[in-house]
Amino acid sequence: MSQPWIECVPNFSEGRRPEVIESLRAAIAAEPGVLVLDVHSDADHNRSVITFAGPPGPVAEAAFSAIRLAARLIDLDQHRGEHPRIGATDVVPFIPLSGARLEDCIALARQLGRRVGEELGIPVYLYEAAATRPERVNLENLRRGGYEGLRQAIAADPERAPDFGPSRLGPAGATVIGARPPLIAFNIFLATSDVSVAKAIARTIRTSSGGLPCVKALGLEVGGRAQVSMNLTDYRRTSLPTVVAAVRREAERQGTEILRSELVGLIPQQAMIDTAAAALHLEAFEPGQVLESRLAEAQAAAATEASFLERLAEGTATPGGGAAAAHAAAMAAGLVGMVARLTQGKKKYAAVEAGMRAVIERADDLRRRLAAATSADSAAFEAVLQAMRLPQGTSDEKGRRAAAMEQATRTAALVPLEVAGDAAQVAELGAEAAEIANVNAISDAASAVGLARAAFQAAALNVRINARSLADPSGAAEWEATLQEAELRVARAEQRTASAVKARAGLG
Repeated sequence: MSQPWIECVPNFSEGRRPEVIESLRAAIAAEPGVLVLDVHSDADHNRSVITFAGPPGPVAEAAFSAIRLAARLIDLDQHRGEHPRIGATDVVPFIPLSGARLEDCIALARQLGRRVGEELGIPVYLYEAAATRPERVNLENLRRGGYEGLRQAIAADPERAPDFGPSRLGPAGATVIGARPPLIAFNIFLATSDVSVAKAIARTIRTSSGGLPCVKALGLEVGGRAQVSMNLTDYRRTSLPTVVAAVRREAERQGTEILRSELVGLIPQQAMIDTAAAALHLEAFEPGQVLESRLAEAQAAAATEASFLERLAEGTATPGGGAAAAHAAAMAAGLVGMVARLTQGKKKYAAVEAGMRAVIERADDLRRRLAAATSADSAAFEAVLQAMRLPQGTSDEKGRRAAAMEQATRTAALVPLEVAGDAAQVAELGAEAAEIANVNAISDAASAVGLARAAFQAAALNVRINARSLADPSGAAEWEATLQEAELRVARAEQRTASAVKARAGLG
């Protein structure tokens, strides 16, 4: 399985000099393993947004290179633009993609923030999920007063002291670094040049003024038109169609209308699918009904499955039994999701429709977690092997090796411990599906429970083997208690499944 991927979307205070924008893009693209996905520049905002992705280490290195270059090329004393800003590199969010967690992005943001402050001498503020103070979660609080206001406040007001770096501003300003889920940057242009109309609409729809949930909005004048500039921080709570309808309604009250809209950067595919489904009034629509999505999923699954099985068969220590346990549990979760989807939309099972939606959501989440654990288990055991190879010629070296071995072994036990717990959850979901889901797929539900049992046993064995290798067994008793509790849950799920198969399919 591939390592975790993280997206980074730095905003630079430059949208008018193509040569500078290209230099920033090239600096990011030069980092091995990093893919530049999009470059969006706006001359009126005088701002560029570059979207790139890759493994955590290369992404952080690319971000640092771009921040360093921007500090040389962008002088905020000369910068003018419509968009609020406090830095040459104004904001740098990290967003978890496949196999990554928000916690990984928080750690990355704080590591990068410290490095930028110490090595580049740029003040750094942490925001969103990485914030160290509640008043710094919201980006607008950090940007209050802009570069010019912060230049005076940073040295005089202790509340404006940065998290990292000096309490003074140079021409590169300050940089805000953080971690957040995906958002949609979306602008609507109005058929008027009166910016007060856009500001009034922004006030009405944004969350901070009592408007729509998870919507940030400003009214700006861009290219001679009034613009409502928005960030949708959770498109699942407030969708694009909801925002457009609200802006249209308020625009009509102000005697104008929507002229056009634009996206800044990239948008999650699911948000576009939701928008299309709403526009077409589709019921019970699934993303898998999109031809290209289904094809991409099938191709990726085939390639991943073949690659994993080939590596599993090689004469190497990783992937091994722990990774295979996670893989088996992920397959079990996939089966549960399939059974629940085969139940949805059937008149015969209308009474369990809501329950099946909940099962799908939980099964899909477990499948993603377990797929990530497949690679995490291999990485954890690789760390054990690296610790074993450390020199031990002197007493100091022996001590460092022993400490590294102890830490790596503990980590190698914690990954399968999580897999064991997840496998128990999958077994319980499989039992629920066997009891109430489409009876024509009851064998698939029972197969999911059987796979979950095998995954649990393999994961538990890995935990116990690693626990026996510890010099300090503290914590191992708690692990064993967790395993025993999970084993009881698996056993109960097996009993429920056997009863359901006998009652509903006449087998037993």
